[in-house]
Amino acid sequence: MMKLLQWTQRNLAAITWSCGGWIAAGYLSLLLLHWQPGYLLSLGIASLIGFLPVFLSAVQALRVHTISIELLISIAVTAAFLIGEAAESAIVTFLFLFGNILERKALAKTRQSVRELTEMVPSTAWRKEGNQWVQVDVDEVQKRDHLLVKTGAQVPVDARIISGSGYLDEASVTGESRPVRKETGQMVFAGTFLDNGTLHIEAERIGEDTTFGKMIELVEEAQDSKSHTERFIDRFSRGYTPIVLLLTLAVWLWTRDLRLAVTLLVLGCPGALVIGVPVSNVAGIGNGAKHGVLIKGGEIMSKFSRVDTLVFDKTGTLTRGKTEVTDVAAYRDDFDDLLAVAAAIEKESDHPLGRAIVAYAEKKALLRPVAVRKTMVIKGKGIRAEADGRIYLIGSEQLVTGAGIRLQAAQLRKLDQMRRAGVSTVLFAGTDSLIGIFAVADRLRDDVPSALAWLRKHGIRQVIMLTGDNRQTAEAIGQQAGIDKIRAGLLPEDKAAYVEKLKKDGHYVAFIGDGINDSPSIAAAEIGIAMGHGTDVAVETSDLVLMRSRFSELVHAYGLTRKTVGNMKENIGIALATVLLLLAGLIAGMIDMAGGMLIHELSILIVVANAMRLLGYRPGRFRKSART
Repeated sequence: MMKLLQWTQRNLAAITWSCGGWIAAGYLSLLLLHWQPGYLLSLGIASLIGFLPVFLSAVQALRVHTISIELLISIAVTAAFLIGEAAESAIVTFLFLFGNILERKALAKTRQSVRELTEMVPSTAWRKEGNQWVQVDVDEVQKRDHLLVKTGAQVPVDARIISGSGYLDEASVTGESRPVRKETGQMVFAGTFLDNGTLHIEAERIGEDTTFGKMIELVEEAQDSKSHTERFIDRFSRGYTPIVLLLTLAVWLWTRDLRLAVTLLVLGCPGALVIGVPVSNVAGIGNGAKHGVLIKGGEIMSKFSRVDTLVFDKTGTLTRGKTEVTDVAAYRDDFDDLLAVAAAIEKESDHPLGRAIVAYAEKKALLRPVAVRKTMVIKGKGIRAEADGRIYLIGSEQLVTGAGIRLQAAQLRKLDQMRRAGVSTVLFAGTDSLIGIFAVADRLRDDVPSALAWLRKHGIRQVIMLTGDNRQTAEAIGQQAGIDKIRAGLLPEDKAAYVEKLKKDGHYVAFIGDGINDSPSIAAAEIGIAMGHGTDVAVETSDLVLMRSRFSELVHAYGLTRKTVGNMKENIGIALATVLLLLAGLIAGMIDMAGGMLIHELSILIVVANAMRLLGYRPGRFRKSART
């Protein structure tokens, strides 16, 4: 039976049109030829053809202890056929099958975003085997394989360039509209295009572990997951369908009118109610994927639409994360030599402030080999490490003073001067004294002020910034962004505790961050949001990912979730109104079985069409601020 069911599902369109053809032949026989036997024979054949897939689906559902809509239709069609209503039974099965075909097409369109992503994945790669380059299937590529990327070709996996340079179109992954120049040592991502040049790369992440692969996997998992509303509708339909059967039986026993009972059975099918919420969910998630927003499931839609408080990390979230050293205060004669030590230690970390110091040392041509050992990353404070046989500290003022190093009055004045300028500060010290202070500037993202203004206008009540940076720098950034509350000098556990406090105070909180140190807060909030450029831990912990790390995506995500939840409610309303309308029409004697089935299928198409409006959703425009 399973093989027969699969065959009917594969050939559903052919079966439906065959059923429709026999119905047409029957009415031609009656109206043109006035041949009653031909009319009855044609409609009987149509009923049997259309009944087969419906009946098989009903039996399969009963095997897993589910009373499905197909069971109601099967009983109704059988009863109509037995009482000589061949036209009713044929038309009901045709309309039901035709509705299923249209539903499938509509749902397929809502999943188009995922298909478009999947089709962008490269299928082959040029791999070095001995002294030759051999074209292989991308699934055969292993980590550490050496690959060749030619001009105009796609990068097959996430890899590091070992030789060559060129400009890459990374719009599919990062959203960057202009080609980005990549050189030896830099990372390239699967699915991006090499506009010019030739690259020799070494594979680091393959298959589903690539940035592109994870993006597709997250969207597919999200579209298959169910929201609280969907689970409620599932439970409701499982209880509702047996009630319709019992009600039908009661009507027949009371009235002895089998036609009325069968009509009630058809009209009571909760088709639009069952399909309305899932199709909204799939369409909303598909829209998000198309615009760089990965929403990990329907439940996230519902949660994010209720958020009233946004909490942000600063560095790499509100700011660009593209930092540079703008000022240096040196307190040792051999500072230039020790700068190489600071850079070597910071290479052990991936923090934006550390990357700025490494770039500064490289620009000054002061890099040299340094033996770094016993590295200890102290979350929210900095790094303690042994380099060239000596212990060094590099990080926040808390790290340095906590190690017992006392700052002189002139050093404190310089520190305060830098902070009032709105820059971040990194202190570099030995075991007994301060070696130097780095002033590191990180610009506010251009679209932050206008995005936050839009979010406030559309439901967000307060915006808070939590940062491990000093108060002066945090306030300078917060003032530019338009932040309501600022909490500075916090460790990761302090941020998570503050999020918990907001929740206890009755706020519905979303936390937006990008680093490992943000993961506890992302997990603690009702909704955790990660910037796409952030660490794997932050992305995995989060409920929602802004793939291109743009605040326009945050605006899109918030507006989309509210729109999707509203769309779900509209579909539930349409479905319930249709059922009530049909029952009222039945009681008034204005609707028969075939007419009721037509209205029932139209209601399904209406909720599907309503959900598909989400595919074209875009939030209202907001201007990017010129403030920096």
